[in-house]
Amino acid sequence: MPVLQPPPFRIYLIRHARAAWPAGSERDFDRRLDDVGYAEIEVVGARAADRGYLPDVVLSSTATRCRETAQSVRRAFNDAFDIIYVDEMYNAQPETYQALIAAQSPSHSVMLIGHNPTLDAVAEAFLGQRKMESLLPSGFPTAGLAVLEAKVDGNGNVAEWQMLEFLSP
Repeated sequence: MPVLQPPPFRIYLIRHARAAWPAGSERDFDRRLDDVGYAEIEVVGARAADRGYLPDVVLSSTATRCRETAQSVRRAFNDAFDIIYVDEMYNAQPETYQALIAAQSPSHSVMLIGHNPTLDAVAEAFLGQRKMESLLPSGFPTAGLAVLEAKVDGNGNVAEWQMLEFLSP
């Protein structure tokens, strides 16, 4: 389990919504959301806003499908936050996402909008393999939002991470 001192106490992990397959010579990086993807993230964004899951910091991959996902989530929150686009999140290892989360202290919450299999691995690093497999046996779906929360011990240290909720279309 990653140790963050002091940690963001809530982490939102969003996998980009469904994207179209690359057309012709289009690069994977430039793939856009398809109509289903837009519908998926509108539903998840609205549910997140209804639940008050407003992050202090939002980091997104610069890939087109992540940018479009991030903008849709931002609209659901009435543009209540800025988005920081991070080139290193595209094709990143889980350690990159974990380092980005850790670097956000002293923020209380951080949202990452990125890619699989990295998001699966990051959630597993916080929750543990067994818990992750029981909560998401089929893995992280497109437009899925995992809400992770730190349980703190009497000394203010993170005792464990739990998945508070998982939203999917």
